[in-house]
Amino acid sequence: MSELQLQFADRGDKNQVEQGLQLVPKFDANGLMPAIATDHETGDLLMVAYMNEEALKQTVELGEAVYYSRSRQEMWHKGATSGHVQKVKEIRVDCDQDAIWLRVEQLGSGACHVGCRSCFYRAVDRDNLKNNAPIPLKLTESDKAFDPDQVYKK
Repeated sequence: MSELQLQFADRGDKNQVEQGLQLVPKFDANGLMPAIATDHETGDLLMVAYMNEEALKQTVELGEAVYYSRSRQEMWHKGATSGHVQKVKEIRVDCDQDAIWLRVEQLGSGACHVGCRSCFYRAVDRDNLKNNAPIPLKLTESDKAFDPDQVYKK
C-alpha cells in the first residue's frame, strides 16, 4: 500500500454523525460493522460481511472490497484466493454511520464461497409452510456460477 494514512473524524454530536460530511464510523463492541455489497449496475444484493477499522480504510484506499472474517479472525481481501474481486464503484454509509454499503463491480463468476453469484441464493418458501414443521427454503439460483472446489482448491 501507499504512504497514505487515512483517518476517521471524531464522532462529535448527533448532527455531525447524521448530517456531517466526514466519515465517522461507529463500530460495535467487537470493533466491527456490517458491510453490504450490491452489484453497481443491477442493484442485486451480493453479500453481507463485516469490516473493522483497517478493512474500511483499506477498502477506501484500494478501491477493492476488504472485509474482516469473523470465522477466521483475519483480514479478507475479497478475491485474493478466488480471483472474484469486488471493484468498489461507490461507498455509502447509513445515517448513524454504523453500516457500510458497497456498490461494486463483481469480477469473476460470483461473490459466494459456495459457488453462487450471490450469497442470497435461497428464499423462504411461503407456499409450502406446514404446521409445526421447519420453515422451508427454495433455491433462487438454479446453477452454480463456479465450482468452489476448483476455485478454492479444496
